[in-house]
Amino acid sequence: MIVEVISVGTELLLGQIANTNAAEIGAALAEAGLDSFRQSAVGDNQDRIAALVREALARGDCLIITGGLGPTQDDLTREAVSAALGVRLIPDADFEDHLRQWWEKRGREMPASNLRQAERLEGSTFIPNRRGTAPGLDLTHDGKRIFLVPGVPEEMRPMLAEWIIPRLSAETGSQTITSRVLRSWGLPESEVAERLSDLYARSQPPTMAFLASGGEIKVRLTARAASTAAALELIAPVEAEVRQRLGAAIFGVDAETIEGVILGLATRRGWKLGTAESATGGSVAARLVSVPGASAALVGSIVAYSADIKHNVLGVSRQVLGKGEVSQETALAMATGAARLLGADVVVAVTGWAGPEPRGQAVGTMVFAVLTPEDTRARSLAFPGDRERVRAYATGAALHLLRLGMAGEWW
Repeated sequence: MIVEVISVGTELLLGQIANTNAAEIGAALAEAGLDSFRQSAVGDNQDRIAALVREALARGDCLIITGGLGPTQDDLTREAVSAALGVRLIPDADFEDHLRQWWEKRGREMPASNLRQAERLEGSTFIPNRRGTAPGLDLTHDGKRIFLVPGVPEEMRPMLAEWIIPRLSAETGSQTITSRVLRSWGLPESEVAERLSDLYARSQPPTMAFLASGGEIKVRLTARAASTAAALELIAPVEAEVRQRLGAAIFGVDAETIEGVILGLATRRGWKLGTAESATGGSVAARLVSVPGASAALVGSIVAYSADIKHNVLGVSRQVLGKGEVSQETALAMATGAARLLGADVVVAVTGWAGPEPRGQAVGTMVFAVLTPEDTRARSLAFPGDRERVRAYATGAALHLLRLGMAGEWW
């Protein structure tokens, strides 16, 4: 069964709210093994909604529409679907009574406009709304399944999970679609794709996709099978091959974060963590403390922005600073000083120049040092973009270099 999704609302097109409904519906359809090749968004215009409904039904077997079911003049989804299908809207007396009781229980008189929500497409069934007044609609028309649900995520979500997905799964006997996302850092997307090119070209499952975001390259492996366990069995040998080819570049899977991985490594080895930051201004430590339970490993952070603080607090010598604040010697001295002051076993230090104007170093030059009980090393990297982008990339790089050092996979 091919399912299309239409999101209704001019606010979506204007970027005033994010279309989270489409993402949630897409994930639910994939988990249920239902094919969904297209999602669309359309504004609050009856003719455009109706045209899009006709197009979607001509391509697919099922249509899920979110939004436009409220009581106001710009809630036009019911009318648009009625026009697109040539199906009458009819008032439902029982639901009118339900609406009046809903308002009475809250000590308020129901506005007359809410009676629009008691209209349903002829032949359709109301989908109960446990969290609002707008019911969903479930209709079969010319062999196609059509579901209308509210645009409010809190109202849409139960209808999707408790009504739509169970019915579609029962009708189609669909298999599950399961994905594993391997997260990597340190290799460009083009190199990742080259190393895995033959695996990507395989005709048998799982399929492979590459996703670049936040300085990371993700490799998504997806398989369809009768159960999640069966799909993971198909994915397992390919995942093992991907891990072998990408090696230490892979740091996590699915929802694992680099912060969580680092804190897990430190906890298992009984190491205390610290940071010494200049250009990143404490953002490395902020990423670490965003993880619940970070205090089990993270002991502190020192933001040493000026040369005087680097010298007076961290103990970086004037001689080293005189050679350049943005240098591997300075980063190494910052890490050593922070380890002493914080009583930390592991420290990552960052110094650099994020701009906006060049000052002795090219904009985007960042220098990192990682100190562990086993070794201490430094590395220089250059990042593109404006000041905030450079700082964001540097923060991520500091965490990933810290992980490599802690794992003994030095660069």
